[in-house]
Amino acid sequence: MPFFLAVEYHIKHYDLEQGALEIQYIEEYFGEFPRKKTATEIVRRLEGRAHIILLATAPLPDDPGSVVPVSFKVAHEIKHPETEPKLVDLMHRLHEYVHFDGRRVLYTWIGGTRRDWRGQGFFRALTEQQELWAIEQGFDEIVVKTKNKFYDMRGTLDHLRFEVVKYERNALDNAESKVYLSKKLVPETISTHRSAKTVVQMPV
Repeated sequence: MPFFLAVEYHIKHYDLEQGALEIQYIEEYFGEFPRKKTATEIVRRLEGRAHIILLATAPLPDDPGSVVPVSFKVAHEIKHPETEPKLVDLMHRLHEYVHFDGRRVLYTWIGGTRRDWRGQGFFRALTEQQELWAIEQGFDEIVVKTKNKFYDMRGTLDHLRFEVVKYERNALDNAESKVYLSKKLVPETISTHRSAKTVVQMPV
């Protein structure tokens, strides 16, 4: 019988101001992001709307005493009516596939895992924690936008039972095509979670 080593993920749940600074810091380690988000930009987007900022930490392989942030996830509510231009555009693109009126929809805005820690379940653990929070907050659905070329992320979302609701093909490069996914939330969602997690609410 094969032996599987149980992994417990250490997750920090940040308030807005400190969380925005942490995200600005960790995004410097993502070379594939064409434009990094600033703390000011993050605060501006999240202020005044329900949101969640999660970071997973892990020890450095060559220095176990040093713990660093390795993965993050930021999500926020989509208001109805919405005033943020980019979110107005998102709602327009998805109006045939996602019902916003009279429902609470959570949008996974930004997130990722540092290259050396990918494939170890951090992104899944953060997504499961996000779902738990969203259900507790009364959200009905989670919406994600990604690109066709982000195969690892798409694979994780597939395992977490996110469904593709729209595909916008890029005529010049299919790898750049946009993929929209969603997942309806019900209390039974939690029973599908597999990640063992320790979650700490960071002080302001």
